[in-house]
Amino acid sequence: MDKILYIKSVSDYCKLRNWEVLHPLVAIIDFDKLSEEGYTNNQYDAFHFKCYAIFLKDVKGCKIHYGGKPYDYDEGTLVFMAPNQTIELGGFDPDYVPKGYAMLFHPDLLLGTELGKKMHIYNFFAYSSNEALHLSAKERKVILSLLEKIQFELEQNLDKHSKKLIVANIELFLDYCTRFYDRQFLTREIENISSMQEFDQFLNDYFTSDKPQKHGTPTVGYFAERLNLSSNYFGDLVKKETGKSAQEYIQSKLIEVAKERVFDPTKSLSEIAFELGFKYPQHFTRLFKQRVGHSPREFRDLN
Repeated sequence: MDKILYIKSVSDYCKLRNWEVLHPLVAIIDFDKLSEEGYTNNQYDAFHFKCYAIFLKDVKGCKIHYGGKPYDYDEGTLVFMAPNQTIELGGFDPDYVPKGYAMLFHPDLLLGTELGKKMHIYNFFAYSSNEALHLSAKERKVILSLLEKIQFELEQNLDKHSKKLIVANIELFLDYCTRFYDRQFLTREIENISSMQEFDQFLNDYFTSDKPQKHGTPTVGYFAERLNLSSNYFGDLVKKETGKSAQEYIQSKLIEVAKERVFDPTKSLSEIAFELGFKYPQHFTRLFKQRVGHSPREFRDLN
C-alpha cells in the first residue's frame, strides 16, 4: 500500500466526500447525494481510520480488502470499522457509483456516556469484512430509521439534549446490529456446523502433532486464522454453538487429552506438561486442578 489516507477525524472524511460538516464528532453521509468529486478515491490505496465508521452498502461493484481478504459488497450489507483499522481499496467497476450510507463518529463523542463504557461488547467492530452483516429488507428499514433520527438531530441547532439523543440512537443502532448478527449466526447454521467440525479436527490434529512443543498451548487466534475468520467472529461463533468461549472450549479439549496422558506410567508429569505446550509444569498443574478439582498427580493416584 503506497498511498494511505489517514482519516483522523469525522471532518477529514466529510472533506474527502465533499460533504458538509454538521457536527465535528459525528456525520452521516448519503452516497446518493454526493457530488461527482465526492466519490473519487482513485488516488488512494487504503484508508486508515482514527474514528468509528459504519458503512451500509446497497450495490455491488465496490471491492475492498481487509485483513488480506477480498470482499464484494452485497445489497444491504453493513461493515464496521473501529479506530486504528485500515481498509484497503481493491478496485472499482468502471460504472461503479456508490449507493448507501456511511456513519462516522469519533471516540470523543462517547466520553462520559454509558455507551463509551460498553463499546468493547460490540465485537463486530473487530470482524473481518467477509464477516459483514447482511440485512433483510425489514432489518434495513430499522437501520435507515435510526440513521434518519441521528441525521435529524445533526440538522438541529445544538443544545443540551443533542449529545444524549445522538449517542442514544447510536447505541440503539448497535444493539439492533447485535440482534441481527444473532439472527445471521442462526441462518448460517450449516456453515457454522462445518466451521465447528473443522475446528474440532484442527484441535485434534494439534495435539497429535509436535505443534504444542514448537508453538505452545493452542490459541484462539491460531484456529481462527486457519478457518479464515477473525478472532472475534470465531469466538462469537463458538460461544453461540457451544455455550463456551473459544478459550474455554480449547482448554476443555486440552484437559481431555491431559487426563488420558496422565495415566502413561512411562512419562513424568513435567514431560506431559511439555508435550501439551506448557513452558512451565506448574502452569499445567494449576490449570488441571482448576478444571478437574485435583492436581494431575492426585488424579493419577485416585484412578
